[in-house]
Amino acid sequence: MSTYLRPAGLGEALAALANAKLAVLAGGTDYYPARVGKPVDDDILDISAIADLRGVREDGDQWLIGATCTWSELIAADLPPLFDGLKAAAHEVGGMQIQNAGTLGGNLCNASPAADGVPPLLALDARVEIADSAGSRSMALADFILGNRKTALRPGQLLTAILVPKTMHSARSHFLKLGAREYLVVSIAMVAATLETEAGHVRAARIAVGSCSPVAQRLPLAEAALIGKPCDAALGAWLRAEHLAALSPIDDVRASGAYRLEAALTLARRALNHLGAQA
Repeated sequence: MSTYLRPAGLGEALAALANAKLAVLAGGTDYYPARVGKPVDDDILDISAIADLRGVREDGDQWLIGATCTWSELIAADLPPLFDGLKAAAHEVGGMQIQNAGTLGGNLCNASPAADGVPPLLALDARVEIADSAGSRSMALADFILGNRKTALRPGQLLTAILVPKTMHSARSHFLKLGAREYLVVSIAMVAATLETEAGHVRAARIAVGSCSPVAQRLPLAEAALIGKPCDAALGAWLRAEHLAALSPIDDVRASGAYRLEAALTLARRALNHLGAQA
């Protein structure tokens, strides 16, 4: 008979992970669809009752998003314009039922190349907090997701929080997604962008593209090209095709690799134009 554990405290959960091989369950919106037509016989560690893993709050020079914070909780949270892009992505994660149950931490640990939460969090320069029975540490999100369905989590470890640094300058973000239809669809391409501005000019830029490589990618060439540029509704014109050289889109049933690349460039330009007009 399978084991099902639902601890109320993080310490209890980490102790259980240290002593047994357990499948970690939060919202279950990725876990159960992956097992349709198969027996669910894993030993389960359900972390949904651990209060310390919920919510969003300021924590010194950063924002802390609990690993089991749901998309609906994020949407409802009182957050600055820096989080507009992440909130826009939250609205794209399935329907209302999925947003009510699905968690940000689960989205990252599932490590899909089309995970809606990854590009906006990369554009926020996010880090993840990882804990085990020996303690906790943080690492860059860019180092956490290693490939399609692969992360840096080791046996006995649990992702406990997402950490977003506060910015030095006025900042806001945006997110755009292209699919075969507007909602309830796996993306063809998606782009998130964050701009920090001062005196009408770009002081820092972070742009990330999803569904165009095994792991969502930042665009360092594009980011560097934007520094010092005036913020206006034509900001996206500074973006060039060569700035997307880090991407490696594939051909599949949704789109060709060439179309994905062109779509990513168009989405990135639109996102920058939107942010430039608002700055």
